[in-house]
Amino acid sequence: MAPPSAMASDLTPAAVANSIAKSSTEANNVTDQKLAELDPSKLKVTITKSPRQFLADSSKIEWGKADVSTDHWITVKWSEAAGWAAPELKPYGPIDLWPTASCLHYATECFEGMKAYRGFDGSLRIFRPAKNTARMLVSSTRISLPSFSPSALEELIKILLATDGPKWLPEPGCFLYIRPTLIGTGGALGIHRPREAMLFIVLAQFPVLYEKNMKLLASREDSIRAWPGGFGFAKVGANYGPSLIAQKEALARGYDQILWLFDKSCQVTEAGASNFFVVWKNKDTGRVELVTAPLDDKIILDGVTRRSVLELAKDRLTVSNGEIQALDVVERKYTMMDLIDAAKEDRLLEAFAAGTAFFISSVSKVHFRGEDIYPKQANGTYTGLLKGWLKAIMFGEESHEWAVVVPETGFEFDASAADKEINEMVENLRRMKDNPAFAPALQRVQAEV
Repeated sequence: MAPPSAMASDLTPAAVANSIAKSSTEANNVTDQKLAELDPSKLKVTITKSPRQFLADSSKIEWGKADVSTDHWITVKWSEAAGWAAPELKPYGPIDLWPTASCLHYATECFEGMKAYRGFDGSLRIFRPAKNTARMLVSSTRISLPSFSPSALEELIKILLATDGPKWLPEPGCFLYIRPTLIGTGGALGIHRPREAMLFIVLAQFPVLYEKNMKLLASREDSIRAWPGGFGFAKVGANYGPSLIAQKEALARGYDQILWLFDKSCQVTEAGASNFFVVWKNKDTGRVELVTAPLDDKIILDGVTRRSVLELAKDRLTVSNGEIQALDVVERKYTMMDLIDAAKEDRLLEAFAAGTAFFISSVSKVHFRGEDIYPKQANGTYTGLLKGWLKAIMFGEESHEWAVVVPETGFEFDASAADKEINEMVENLRRMKDNPAFAPALQRVQAEV
């Protein structure tokens, strides 16, 4: 495989094609046999007979504490010998995996984070899905997992949403989290390219995480999330596990996320798993700037929300409109010392994190080695504008090419089969009614249902 510096991080069609070519022509994977490609038209469908519980009150969803996945998921197996098998849409359930699977021992796992939105016009939308599926291909290539067509993955996501969307996104203004994942599943131990893999897509209910202002704890000198030539640009599991101990420390000290710094200069990179932005006045020119870390060192993730913020800002905020001052959009390296100086000189106007999970979250405080740094506005004007514009696009209040409408077909549950199962259960209960354990068991069933 080409060195990381030569790999595409830009999610353009040319970059994606380059990633596919690199993945498919690697040594030990060039054969005369044409392998099967990922093909949504071969989808096999099995509809659940045991629907999962829908939690109507999203405020009761506990972040990271409960499985609130929808009724179905999609799985697709891949092998080095045959390529991609037929996709399956089936009832959500556990994975059958060898204890020696490659993903468990060598971190051959990558994923994406996306959301589906129920618009205020009733339509179901996903936000810039082509960017996510293209980035997932870049991630899979980085860890030697099989290539695939990003458009085929997008089509499978739409099919799953069309199936579970009607039930799980019932009200305007709500959303579902989408998690496409690709793992190495081969059962043979040994450090080599996975010879078997599985792609799967799950949907889950998700709490709203961006309503409160965030407080960030700057990372310590002995804790680094990513480095040049590494894999910080790829959305792979190995990026996240090592960061959890720092995140635990932040939470224990009353902060929401870690602000990740790099090298002795304390270069600012990301906030937790989100991209980080500041709005400040340039020290030399006095002009307002929207600043975020660059992609050129491949330290940070090319976030889809990040990209969208930058594009919206360039399109709508670089010219004064009478109500707000125009700003310059800047991608460059900057340090905590720059941030501290801006705060002391009253130039630090706003700060926010941007990502799929936390969306646009204002940052009210950053703690760095005993010193607290406060932007002038905890809920700034520019942050509010960018958040409002993005929400309007996502929920269909503004017609925009970034919001892709998903036609909903859904599948009807087999009522006759359900009636048969219920009759069998009733008959079993009748046979058990004289058992002393019957009454408490019946109460438990009633409580669960």
